[in-house]
This record gives sequence, structure tokens and C-alpha cells, in this order.
Amino acid sequence: MFLIVGLGNPGTRYRNTYHNVGFMTADALAKKCKVRFTGKECAALTAHVKKGGTEFVIAKPQTFMNLSGESVKQLVRKYCNDESELVVVYDDADLPVGRMRLREEGSAGTHNGMRSIVKELNTTCFKRLRIGICTDELAEKEVEIVDFVLSRVEFDVKPLLEKCIDAATDALVELAGGADIQRVEEKINRRK
Repeated sequence: MFLIVGLGNPGTRYRNTYHNVGFMTADALAKKCKVRFTGKECAALTAHVKKGGTEFVIAKPQTFMNLSGESVKQLVRKYCNDESELVVVYDDADLPVGRMRLREEGSAGTHNGMRSIVKELNTTCFKRLRIGICTDELAEKEVEIVDFVLSRVEFDVKPLLEKCIDAATDALVELAGGADIQRVEEKINRRK
């Protein structure tokens, strides 16, 4: 079964912060598919989607970002035949706000949530959708990365980020429905 995991930190303190873009995407996807996060299993909130002939699970780990791998490992064991059925959605401070990148595999980079997942799964062979959060302020190093990712999304950035998240949910529905990843990847990666 296809598993879509959005990364973030639980609790109201972190809601609407840049580091919770994965959670925001998971929430938007659940809304688009008209499902709710009804259960807590494998240390994550989960929503089960049955759309046409497609079934998939959306999950939001509740272990905090740096321990995301603990939850993801349990979810993969429960729902996937192997890691190829997993896609992780997370914020990327190296991509400008409004841009995203889909990859079939790759390194964890500097993202602690991804480092935890790679460590727990002992592989980098799973899909990932990176959503850009780099603003001019961050690019010009006017703020420390740690402070920035835990800050609330700025008012003027929000519409651009929401548009990106909406496009991300469309791509995730396509992937879950069996679309060729290269086709979806090309569409996403050339999006302006």
C-alpha cells in the first residue's frame, strides 16, 4: 500500500511554522481526499484514503522531527511491501519558497527528520518531495536556520507556500494512483 508521510513537530507551538510544511501538506492532502486523521498508530496520526481503485495512507509522525524515523519505520513495516511505496514530504531550506523537488531516492542532506528516517530504514531508496521554504531573509543569512524553521510562516509568504502545497497534493494523488514517477517529477520540477 502507498504511504505518504508529512514531517513536522506535533503541538500548537509548532503549528504554521516553516518546519511543519510536511504536516501542512498532509493536512491539505487529507482535505482534498475528504478524509480525516482519525487514528494514532505507529506513533503517528493516520488517515486512510480509498479513492476509486486507489488506497493509501497519509501519516503525520508524532515523535518530533528529529525522531521521525522511529514512526516511519513502524509505518513502513505495517503498510508497505518495501520502501518503494513510501514518499516523505518535508521542508527544504535550500529551495526557494514556492518551489518543490520530487526524487526517487537520495541523501538526507541537512534535514534532521530525513536523517532519522534514513538511519532507521537503513536505506535512501524511497521517494521524497521537498518543498522549498527559503525566503530572502534566510538566503541572505539575516536569520539563523534553527530560528527560521521554527518561526511562523510570514504573511506575505503564505499564499506562495499554499499554492505550492496545493500542487504537491495533486502530485501525491497521482503518485498514489500509480502514475509514473518520472512524469510526475518532470511536471513538478519544471513548475515555476
